[in-house]
Amino acid sequence: MRLQREYGLILALDVTSRKSALSVAESVADYIDAVKVGYPLVLSCGLDIIGELSGLGKPVIADFKVADIPYTSRLICEQARRAGASFAIVHGFVGSDTVKACAEVLDIFVVAEMSHSGAKEFMQPVAERIAELARENKACGIVAPATRPERIARLRSIVGELIIISPGVKAQGARPGDAIRAGADFEIVGRGIYASAEPRRSAAEIAAELKAAMEEQKH
Repeated sequence: MRLQREYGLILALDVTSRKSALSVAESVADYIDAVKVGYPLVLSCGLDIIGELSGLGKPVIADFKVADIPYTSRLICEQARRAGASFAIVHGFVGSDTVKACAEVLDIFVVAEMSHSGAKEFMQPVAERIAELARENKACGIVAPATRPERIARLRSIVGELIIISPGVKAQGARPGDAIRAGADFEIVGRGIYASAEPRRSAAEIAAELKAAMEEQKH
C-alpha cells in the first residue's frame, strides 16, 4: 500500500490496548494518511494488530527502529511485511549494510534524527551523513524532528525527493504545520489524538492545520 499525502497526518498509536487502538484508528481514519505502530502496541497485542489496522485501508508503518546486523534486521522487516506492514522504520547509525538489507525487503524510513532533546547528543552530529546513507541505499524516506524545524530544512536539502516524516508534534511541543512548512511531507501525532477526549475532533483540527501548511508550501 502506497503512502499518499492527502492530509499530511500520520497517527502514532503508542497505546497498549487492542480495543483502544482499533477504536481510535477507526474513528480518525477520515483524517489520516497512515498509522504508525511500535513496540508498546505490538508487544501487548501481537503482530496480528498490524493486519487488523491495515484492514482500515490505511498503510501501516512498523516503527521497530530496527538496529541490528543485516541478517537479523532483514528477519525483523520480513516479519513486519508478512504481518501487513507497508513500511518499517530503521535506524541509520548501524550502517549501510543493514539499511540496504532492510530496503530489499520492504519500503523503509531511516531515522536521521529523533525528536527528543537527547538526540542532540549523538544523533544530530551524524544526521546529515545518515540522510545521505538513506538516499544512497534506496530508502523511501527519513525521519526528522518536528521539534527542530531548522533541522528538517537542512536534511531536506540532502535527501531531495525522499519522503520526510516528522514526529514530535503536540505532546513534545512542535506546533502542527511547522514541520511541513520546513520541508516535511508528513507530521506524526500520537498523544495529541489518542489521548484526547475527542480523538476524531482533534484529528480533524490537526488535519486542517496541516492542509493549510501544505497550501502555503505551494506558494
